[in-house]
Amino acid sequence: MLKFDEDLFLRLVEKEGLAFRGQIEDIVDGICNKGYSNIFLIGAGGTIAMMYPYEYILKSNSTIDVHAEIAAEFMVMNNRHFSKDSVCIFTSVSGTTKETVEAAEFCKAAGATTIALVAEPNTPLTQIVDYCITTGSETHSFDTFFMLLYMFVFRFMYNNNEFPQYEQFTKEVALLPQAILNAVKAFDKSAEEFAIKHKDTDYHMMVGSGNLWGNTYSYAMCILEEMQWIHARSIHAAEFFHGTLELVVEDTSVILLKGEDDTRPLMDRVEKFAEKITNQLTVIDTKDFKMEGISEEFRKHFAVSINWSVLSRISVYLERERNHPLTLRRYYRQMEY
Repeated sequence: MLKFDEDLFLRLVEKEGLAFRGQIEDIVDGICNKGYSNIFLIGAGGTIAMMYPYEYILKSNSTIDVHAEIAAEFMVMNNRHFSKDSVCIFTSVSGTTKETVEAAEFCKAAGATTIALVAEPNTPLTQIVDYCITTGSETHSFDTFFMLLYMFVFRFMYNNNEFPQYEQFTKEVALLPQAILNAVKAFDKSAEEFAIKHKDTDYHMMVGSGNLWGNTYSYAMCILEEMQWIHARSIHAAEFFHGTLELVVEDTSVILLKGEDDTRPLMDRVEKFAEKITNQLTVIDTKDFKMEGISEEFRKHFAVSINWSVLSRISVYLERERNHPLTLRRYYRQMEY
């Protein structure tokens, strides 16, 4: 297995991530006791993509008013749902992303309650918000953020009398790191084979839906485009048949990210079409991975973490096969724009 320190992963994600449960519950309980009007999930690039699954989870499981917003657009759009009674949650690996920092300053100045998840301590974002959880490491930061966001979102739902299974859910969150590790091991060979096969492929269609739409959007833009300079497009399964299907030919790389929520039939429809047309179809299905100890009703939520972890294995093999480090940039943070 290439570049995967199992002990480090479990230490950072399992032990350190889960250690914040009490702090998260105190934060959410305090906010709920005070009262709030809605929740804004705010980020940029990969961190807004990471918010989309939780917007979907809240919209499909709760009456809590929720809005996932791109930081830069949020700052200029005069969102009439936003007020001093809003709860604004931000994520940032570096804690320095310009748009996210500015959005946090804006929300704080308006009197809204602000929360941030940040990997790097003592950075601008950590010093702005009312509540901050700092994980202390960029390594596996997205995996850790996903776990922390589960705890935040489902605690809000629990306090809204909409999720009585909260205690069982949090017990199963504790099993998630091992399930991720098992999925990574099971998928590793497939990840390597994909990278070898597609190291020179110059265009990919990535299709997703439901709580995997954020991963679809993020992987196409932040990994394939930004980190590998490969043309890619993220397509929502519900919109695939309203234009995109006309571009599929026999050698088009189509990557389907299948989860286990209620939108799965949308993905099934795309799969049935694509397998008739292209000989370059890749299906990554979370149903193929065991999640030992995790109940059937919660698998659909944890599919977000499982899917992202196996996609990350493709990334490290693409880096090797293409001799293109994931850290290499032409423009991002290399120049003023």
